[in-house]
Formats: sequence, C-alpha cells, structure tokens
Amino acid sequence: MDSVTQAVLGASVTGVMLGRFHGRKAYVTGAVLATLPDLDVIIDYGNPIANMIYHRGFSHSVFVLTLFSLLLTWLFRLWPPTHQYSKGRLFLTLWLIFMTHVLLDALTSYGTQLFWPWHPTPTSVSSIFIIDPFFTLPLLIAAVAGIAAGARPGVQRFNGWVLGYCALYLAVSVVAKNVTEARVRAEFAESNIEITDMFSTPAPFNILLWRVMAKTPDDHYYEVITGFLDDKPGERIRLPLNSKPAHALTDNPMLDGLRWFSGDWLRYDEIDNQLVATDLRMGLGTGYYSFRFKVAQRDPVTGQWRTTPPERWRSERGVDALGNVLTRIIHQSPPLPLASWETRMTR
Repeated sequence: MDSVTQAVLGASVTGVMLGRFHGRKAYVTGAVLATLPDLDVIIDYGNPIANMIYHRGFSHSVFVLTLFSLLLTWLFRLWPPTHQYSKGRLFLTLWLIFMTHVLLDALTSYGTQLFWPWHPTPTSVSSIFIIDPFFTLPLLIAAVAGIAAGARPGVQRFNGWVLGYCALYLAVSVVAKNVTEARVRAEFAESNIEITDMFSTPAPFNILLWRVMAKTPDDHYYEVITGFLDDKPGERIRLPLNSKPAHALTDNPMLDGLRWFSGDWLRYDEIDNQLVATDLRMGLGTGYYSFRFKVAQRDPVTGQWRTTPPERWRSERGVDALGNVLTRIIHQSPPLPLASWETRMTR
C-alpha cells in the first residue's frame, strides 16, 4: 500500500495499544515506525528488475520483523524507562505495527516476501488496490484525531472502531475477489473455454470493479473487466502471451527472477528486435501496465534471442484513461476500449 496508508494504520494501531499512556506521542511514533519496512526502496540492487523483485524482501519478512520488534522492545525499555505497562504489551504493539504493514502489502497485487529468507512465490492476494480511499480515509481521520486530541478515551475507542471497520473491509475485498473469479469461471465454462490459471485484481480506488486475467492452454490469455454493478457479462479480449522466446532464454537469471516474483504472469512482445516482458498483474488493463522490461535482443545475424542487461521499458500508467475506468465502476456502458488500448503494447 501507499506510505500514507501505512503511516496512519501504524498510528491507529499504536494509539489503541498505547495511546492512553503516551497520548499524541503514541500516534506519531506509530506512524514513523510503520513506514520503516518500505525504506528498502532506497537500496539499489543494480538493475530495474532486481530493484523490483527484491523490494518487499527482507524488510517485509515476518521473521526479521519479529526479531526487530524484540530489539526495539529492549531499546525502548532502556530509554526512556517506563513501567506503566508490561514489556509484553510493548512488544505486541511493535509487532502489530509491522505485521499489519506487511500483511496489508500482501493483499495488494505487487507481491510480498513474507517468509524471507525462504523463497516461495511472494504472497500476492490482490484483493485491494494500492490506493483505496475507502480504506485509507477512515484511518487518516482517526490518526489526525489522535494526534489532535491525545489520550482521550473516546479517541482510543474511535480508533478501535476504525481498525475494526478496516479489518471488515479487507475481509469483504477477499470475498468480492472470490465471487468475481467464480462468476468469470462460470462465464468461461458457458463459452466452452478452457482456463488453466486465473489472477484477479481490483480496479483503482475500489473493490466493486475487477480486472481478471485467465490463461489458456494455447499460450494465450483473456483479460476481463467485470463489476458488481454490471447487469451483463463484462468486456473480454483474448491476447497472446508469446512465451516461447522467454522459455528459450536459459541464461537470463533476472528474467527467471521476474517469472518467480510475478508467479509467471508475464507477457512478451517483440518490439524492434527487442523482447519486452510485461507484468500483467499491475495496471489499468492491456496497454496500461505499470512494469515492463527489456530482457533480450534478437541477434541480427543468427536471428536468435540473446540475453541483455535488463532495462525499464517505457510504460503508460493510464492517467488519461483513469476517468473512464472510474466511470465504468458505476456504468457498464460505454465499455472500456480494450482493443484500442491493446495497440500500446507494441510500441
């Protein structure tokens, strides 16, 4: 999630746990501590793919953060000393600040390495968009109230209720995701289309409109736009994955890392004799993907692909199309112009 959301979530957690002891300081400290795991973004791992796949790594590990919580508990007990509450309460507060951060990140589409240094495919539940005002604004109001009013009991109760609302909102987002995928699977079954894998993610700022990708056995995928306010099946387009060149690149560790990090939700396009890999999980839809990388170059003599140092490929975030997407949450007509958007993939 975005840094503002993480900060106000940490502030509310600390306010509920320690607000009556420290007042405003609890909220401010919680906000600061909650942003620490994302400081790994300042580390340069040497190339754009490495910077992507190693982000949310060690700094988001439940094991590392548990040890860090123990260390901070010991340090905070040394300076300044306080005996108003137990070490256990302090540790639990710190641990919850970090755990809520990484678990919230794991609910987005990016991917979070919760179990580092072990390396299963990063957790990516993808039930909430990285910026969701329906989740963030109540937390922001609660955090501001805590910083303004300090240790008043009513403020602590309000923060508790807001945290409860946020937990419920996240639970509803997971239910919405599963209902959406079940509906899309049923639509494919009615059309006699075989699906081998599926990934869904909410459209920006809501959990009512969803983008669903579904792989087929013939190296293609469908992209579907569907919403809870729709009264008929949503937009659907069939597109190629073009995986054959990537499978032939046996000496490309960065591409292998990208395939691992994304759960192999990658599409490949040949553009001017360059092989461009696109992470399908993040973006408004086809043509508007957030992460694209050049991973290989075609040899002009042999015609074979050869590995090149990875480079970030130009991508369009879709600012110009965002208004259409937000309108699509409520109105199914006009449909999103997926075929028109697709033309951006080869440039």
